Amino acid sequence: MYKVSLLRLNLLLAALLPALMVPYAHDHSEAMLLGLTAAWLAISAGLVEFSHRRPPLIPWQLLPSLLLGALLWSSADRYPYWLWAWAALIILPQPTWMAVLNLMLATLSLAWVARQLPIEQAMMTGLVLIPMLVLGLVRTRRLTPLFAQARGRVSLVPGERLWPRARLAGDLAREEGRAQRDGTHTELVLVRTRRRHLWSVAQQLCEMTRGFEHCYRLDKRTLGALLISRDATQAEPRRRRLLEHLSEVERARVVALPHARSLAEELRALERQQPPFISTPGTTTNADA
Repeated sequence: MYKVSLLRLNLLLAALLPALMVPYAHDHSEAMLLGLTAAWLAISAGLVEFSHRRPPLIPWQLLPSLLLGALLWSSADRYPYWLWAWAALIILPQPTWMAVLNLMLATLSLAWVARQLPIEQAMMTGLVLIPMLVLGLVRTRRLTPLFAQARGRVSLVPGERLWPRARLAGDLAREEGRAQRDGTHTELVLVRTRRRHLWSVAQQLCEMTRGFEHCYRLDKRTLGALLISRDATQAEPRRRRLLEHLSEVERARVVALPHARSLAEELRALERQQPPFISTPGTTTNADA
């Protein structure tokens, strides 16, 4: 959490610079771009948190690139030093299309600013900025798998046992092996809800499961959970109570792990099933009725 506080402080300090420059803007368009930049940094500082509920890349990350490009295009003679901000934007975690867009905007900005510089300064600027962009892009591409692994290990909501989909495959294999070894009964529960209810249902699911059981966000409308019980007899009332008390659930599917197919197949089956609640062989529940 200390890193989040430090990031918030850095964003707020960065927002001060364009905010202080607004009164000295040359015209209204320049003032508007500086104001939007300050507002983006300040709002980002307010929203940043140790949580993955808000997608950090799209479209929020697109805005600073567009603002920087517009500022350099409209006021290159007054703010040529902002050209170096492209080196900072290119090293951020970003999808491939965003990196390509940043490279294109940085190249266009460099060409536009270079028109107003002496030839020696323009050449030196290009010789320094272009290698910085290339090195930043290479570093970002190399770190992309590490970012993906980190997202797979981090809870989506602080303090809750809600994990991303990437973690479920490994947990399924581990729990299936444990069930065969220890004789426990493990079930995969899939629930489908509306987008606007996903996080409230996820919180209910985390509250109604035990501390050693995990829940998962599988997509924008689907959640999963692994229920671990001593045997099928003990599992039935737990499962029934869970399905009865979860609100805003459109459909649910319960699969005992020895009978579970791949996660993709079970999700397709959940999408196609007609009854709102289905339990597969190996489970017994009145939800089939």
